[in-house]
Amino acid sequence: MNAFTEKNGELHAEQVPLREIARRHGTPCFVYARAALEGAWRELDRAFGDTPHLVCYAVKANSNLGVLDILARCGAGFDIVSGGELARVLAVDAAAAARTIFSGVGKSAGEMRAALEAGVLSINVESAQELERLQQVAADMNMTAPVALRINPDVDVRTHPYIATGLNRNKFGIAAAEAHEVYRRAAARPNLRVTGVACHIGSQLLELAPFTASVERVLQLARQLQDDGAVLEHLDLGGGLGVRYRDETPPAPAEYVAALLGALRKQRMRMKVLIEPGRVVAAAAGVLLTRVEYLKRNGAKHFAVVDAAMNDLLRPALYGAWQEIRPVKTAGEAPEYTCDVVGPVCESADFLGAGRTLRAAPGELLAVMSCGAYAAVMSSNYNTRPRAAEVVVDGARHFLTRRRETVDSLFAGETVLPH
Repeated sequence: MNAFTEKNGELHAEQVPLREIARRHGTPCFVYARAALEGAWRELDRAFGDTPHLVCYAVKANSNLGVLDILARCGAGFDIVSGGELARVLAVDAAAAARTIFSGVGKSAGEMRAALEAGVLSINVESAQELERLQQVAADMNMTAPVALRINPDVDVRTHPYIATGLNRNKFGIAAAEAHEVYRRAAARPNLRVTGVACHIGSQLLELAPFTASVERVLQLARQLQDDGAVLEHLDLGGGLGVRYRDETPPAPAEYVAALLGALRKQRMRMKVLIEPGRVVAAAAGVLLTRVEYLKRNGAKHFAVVDAAMNDLLRPALYGAWQEIRPVKTAGEAPEYTCDVVGPVCESADFLGAGRTLRAAPGELLAVMSCGAYAAVMSSNYNTRPRAAEVVVDGARHFLTRRRETVDSLFAGETVLPH
């Protein structure tokens, strides 16, 4: 659903004018729509029908406690990649640990202990050395760790190389050719219990073929393990379904789920299916509000200098990503202006959009669309800039779910040298 629509010449989040949120909470400011978050998660959940499944939201996409709370109330599972993300899930709903899978290539012993103490559903192991460390941690705690092995199916995907994770040259997972032997080692460890097989091949994927190819390779391993006597409880098929930022045409969530289930039925495999969507749940549910500070011209080049920057939204600088930028006052009187929308950070890479034609004047509000995923979570304090406020809209109400940082708070943990 589109939660950001024009009403009476102004852009709204659900029933709240974005201008009102900027007035109350300042800019830059991230705004998330509850209805869009719930709707996207439920669309995936419903697509499975009566197939046993769990839709585990990828916390790395947007870890704001307000966002996690909304999804936890829906009954979502969670996919985490750090002890910090585990702490966020537990802060929202301690019972959600039983619906949480712990992925990531570099888990520390402390993170493993925290996950076992919390009672996570599965720890997705990504190397043979990690397997041995987990055995030692679980033995020291006199516990049995639930384990799935994340395999690397060596499936090529057409996405940005920084967010492709399923090739042998990537750091993620265990090579499919080695996975069978590593699973045998796991089965022989007294404090490990093999519960599933996992994979994840990348993010912002716009075709179904890579998903089905990875499922087929995961199922080959699962069949081998079952032949060895393993009792597998679930298949974790990852996430990565793409969204439309500009002119992309990603499969619909229902088509994506149908393709996964079709591949499973073809192999006559019946296990609980886990998926790890992040971007497809959160991206369209958020915007970044920013205000125009100056209009500037350098020779033939025009700029709109705004108060948001690459420290707030890194995707354009990091990936060359394109995101729509709209004026909040959609019937504004300012003339159209073709320009680069840039921030105040001292880097030429500091831009939110290049060559945009929009109505802009100093003081005008702009909304950078599709900022619900991989935006606030990737923000930083570069140039000693406080991170932006975050607000959740629920119908006609809105709630501040993260206060804007103060400059003093940025160096509160620092000290000067003694005199």
